[in-house]
Amino acid sequence: MASLNVYSVLVVLFLTCGAAMATKENDQIIKENNCETKMGLPCVLKAFTSIFETRSISNKCCGELVVLGKVCHSALVKRTLENPLFKDLVPATIIAKSIQTWKNCLALIYSPSPCS
Repeated sequence: MASLNVYSVLVVLFLTCGAAMATKENDQIIKENNCETKMGLPCVLKAFTSIFETRSISNKCCGELVVLGKVCHSALVKRTLENPLFKDLVPATIIAKSIQTWKNCLALIYSPSPCS
């Protein structure tokens, strides 16, 4: 019985430390890449609602998202999911939506222009 309790404590410590490390890792990525300064607030809100509320994102904001970069985009989404306000969301669903938004924006920005 004692070994079960020790095992339980070790699992809790591992999970807690893992979550803390993920938070620090995302914060470090965001800070090192100046992620919070690369997009204007209107486009940040458009990107956010396209991922968290399933709305569309404009061509202009897709351009800003692509300039932001995938590393920043992923780190910002993951950090947002760590916020207690979003604890009821399913992380896998949000990450899937964020990947889809990223892919849609890449396709839009890098697709050949119909005028060329």
